[in-house]
Amino acid sequence: MQISESEQRVESHPLDVVERMAALNEWSFDRADDDELSISVSGGWADYHIAFTWLGEMEALHLGCAFDLKVSERRRPELLNLIALINEQLWVGHFGLWDRDGVMIFRHAILLTGGTQPNREQCEAALKAAIEACERYYQAVQFVIWAGRSAREALDSALFETVGEA
Repeated sequence: MQISESEQRVESHPLDVVERMAALNEWSFDRADDDELSISVSGGWADYHIAFTWLGEMEALHLGCAFDLKVSERRRPELLNLIALINEQLWVGHFGLWDRDGVMIFRHAILLTGGTQPNREQCEAALKAAIEACERYYQAVQFVIWAGRSAREALDSALFETVGEA
């Protein structure tokens, strides 16, 4: 009996790559079901809660990265202005606000059409982009929510880069 090449190949679930990546990095993670994996990663400003979700009907691996930051109704309009300004700066992914929970989230998706499988480098790059974006703009979000600053003021202060040492 001869087995065809396609029958010999064992298809892995797209989230298996992410699970191996989390285990190798010794990150705390939980695979709630076949299509969702949650990871906790510590950053410089906050702990980030990352969810990788396989969207089979879209053939996409979705990444959502949130940090514990509740936004009051009063500050939401200015935060939405800030999110729009931040998204103009991003080349990969985007920020959004979950209206129901008042939580800011970075979102990105890796399209895997035609049965393509993700590799570790793709997943690491998506995760790195999420954490770098959250770290870069965390203070601007804080300035809007807690200091009452305008979106433009907050973004300008967060993008200010120092050179050298004093």
